[in-house]
Amino acid sequence: MTDAYQHTQYPDGMSASIDPEAYDTVLDLFDEKTREHADKAAYTCMGKTLTYGDIDRLSAAFAAYLQNETDLQPGDRIAVQLPNILQYPIAVFGALRAGLTVVNTNPLYTERELEHQLNDSGAKALVVYAGMAAQALKVQPKTPVNQVLVTEIADMHPGLKRLLINTVVKHVKKMVPAYDASKALSFRDALHKGSTQSYKRTPAGHDDTIILQYTGGTTGVAKGAMLTNRNLIANMLQSYEFFRLALKDGQETFVAPLPLYHIYAFTVNCMTIMLTGNHNILIPNPRDIPGFVKELKKHRFTGFAGLNTLFVALMNNEDFKTVDFSALKLTISGGMALTKSAAERWEQVTGCPVSEGYGMTETSPVISFNPSGHQQLGTIGIPTPNTSVRIVDEEGKVLGFNEAGELEVKGPQVMKGYWNRPEDTAKTIDKNGFLKTGDIAVLQEDGYLKIVDRKKDMIVVSGFNVYPNEIEEILTQHPKVVECAAVGVPSEKTGEAVKVFVVGKDNPTEEELIEFCRKELTAYKVPKLFEFRDELPKTNVGKVLRRELRDS
Repeated sequence: MTDAYQHTQYPDGMSASIDPEAYDTVLDLFDEKTREHADKAAYTCMGKTLTYGDIDRLSAAFAAYLQNETDLQPGDRIAVQLPNILQYPIAVFGALRAGLTVVNTNPLYTERELEHQLNDSGAKALVVYAGMAAQALKVQPKTPVNQVLVTEIADMHPGLKRLLINTVVKHVKKMVPAYDASKALSFRDALHKGSTQSYKRTPAGHDDTIILQYTGGTTGVAKGAMLTNRNLIANMLQSYEFFRLALKDGQETFVAPLPLYHIYAFTVNCMTIMLTGNHNILIPNPRDIPGFVKELKKHRFTGFAGLNTLFVALMNNEDFKTVDFSALKLTISGGMALTKSAAERWEQVTGCPVSEGYGMTETSPVISFNPSGHQQLGTIGIPTPNTSVRIVDEEGKVLGFNEAGELEVKGPQVMKGYWNRPEDTAKTIDKNGFLKTGDIAVLQEDGYLKIVDRKKDMIVVSGFNVYPNEIEEILTQHPKVVECAAVGVPSEKTGEAVKVFVVGKDNPTEEELIEFCRKELTAYKVPKLFEFRDELPKTNVGKVLRRELRDS
C-alpha cells in the first residue's frame, strides 16, 4: 500500500461520507436543535433538569451579559473551569454566542497549571466553580484575566434546594475554601443582568477557532489545540454516523461521567448528543463510586460514555450489579486502551458490549470507532467517514496492511494548529495535512485499526520492541490483578527491562505473576520487576501516568 487508506465499506445504516459544510457554525446547529427539541430534556444534574429551551434562554442571557456588561470583544478568550454541572453548557454556549473563544479548563489544575493555561491562552475572563475560586483569585493577578465569575454547585436549582445543597457543600462537606467574593461576580447575578438585555449574533466563519482545547500535558508543556467550527461540525457528523446505528434522535438518555471540559466528553455529550436532541445525565464527581451508582439507579439510561479505569472501578462495586441495565444500548470507551478483561466483564454485568473508539485532542477528537453490532474487541474500530489514515515507518515510508508503524491521519476534524506554536504545529501536521499521532498502530485488511502502543512508551529490551499495552492486556486477565501499568526501566544487561506496577487483590505474588506471563509472552517480554501499589497515578480523565511511574 503506497497511499493513505480511506474506509468505504461501512455497515448498513451508516453513510460513507459526511458534509463538513452542512452548517456554517456550531451556533447554527445549536439554534436549529434548541428550537427543534425545545421541550425535551437536555441536561440533568443532582435532580434538576434543563430542557433545550432552557439552555437556549439561559445561554442567551449569559451572552447578553458578556456583550453588554464586560469589555470582552469577539475573538477574546474566556476560560471555563467547571465540573459536570448545569452551568457548564450555559457558560460554553453563552460564550460562543457572544463571539468568544472558549478555553476548556480542568478544575483539578494546580496553581502552576492554571497560571500557565490562562497566560498561554490570553484569557481575559474566567468562569470558575466556587470550590476552585480561592485558587483562581490567587492566580488572577499573574494573568490577563480581569473578570472572574463564580458559580456554586447548585446555582441552577430552585431557591430552597439551591440554598440547602450549596450550604451543605460549603459548610458541612467543607468543599469550598474561603475566597474574597468582592473580587468576583456571581454567575447567577450575571445571568440575572443578562436576562433583561439582548445579545447580538456575531458573524463567524467556518474556519474560526471557537475552542482552545489544551492537551493533557502529560509530556512537556500543555499546548492549546485550535478547534474550529468546521472541525467540531465535522466530528459531530462523523460521530453521529456511528451513534445512529444504536441510538435514535430525541429518545435517548446518555450518562456523562467523564469531564465535559475534556475533548472526549465535550464532543460526545455537548456536541453529538445536542445534534441528536438527546438527554445527558451529568455526574459531577464520578470518583464517588457509591454516589455514582446511586445516581444511575434513578435513570433508565440507554447510553454510557466511559473509559477502562472507570469501568473497572464500577464493576468492583457490588451495588453496581443491581443497577437496571435493560435499556442500555450503547457503551463507548475511549481516552485509553480498553483491556479485554474489562470489556468482557462489562458486557457480562450490563449485557451491553463496549464499542471502543480512538481519538486525540488535536482531532476534535474522534478518528475511529467500533460500529455497534460490528465490534472487534482489541481494535479501535474503523476510520470515521472522510478520514484518511496511513501507517508509516521511521523514514516516513507508507507501510502495508498488518505492518506496525506510526499512525497518521487526515480529515476535516484535524485541528487548525497549536495556539501560538507554529513550530510545534509544523512538527505535528505535515504539508499535506497529515497529523502524526505518536501512536504505533496496525491497519487490518478489513479497515479496522489496532493500537500497539504509544511511540514514546515503547520499551526496548535487547533490541526488541516491547509494547506495554500487550503486557497489561495479559496481566489484567489474572484473577488477582485489578489494574496494572508496564514501563521500561534502565538495565545494564538488556538496555531496558520491563517493570510492572500492580494494583492487586488477595495478595498476588511476584512469582505467580511471572509464571502467568511466561505462559502468554515471549521471554524478553516477561516482566523482570514488580511493584505493588494501592493505586496508580492518573490524569483527571483517568489515564494512567506511565511517565510518573517511570520517574518514581
